[in-house]
Amino acid sequence: MVVLILSGVLVLALAGCVCVVWAARGGPRWVRAVAAVTLGAGELVRGAQRANRTSNPNRLGDGGRDGGGE
Repeated sequence: MVVLILSGVLVLALAGCVCVVWAARGGPRWVRAVAAVTLGAGELVRGAQRANRTSNPNRLGDGGRDGGGE
């Protein structure tokens, strides 16, 4: 079931990327609308990552830095 859901998300992401490229080349109105939604969703994800990074500087995967000095 999880594989099915992740496969659906992957298909939607790929379709959104195709629409962004097609819209950049002057596609129809519905392609430009899907591209705008895809780019907006990307901005939301990027903003959430920035907010998470600033609110939790000691998260895993930060290169081993713990925020303290020696």
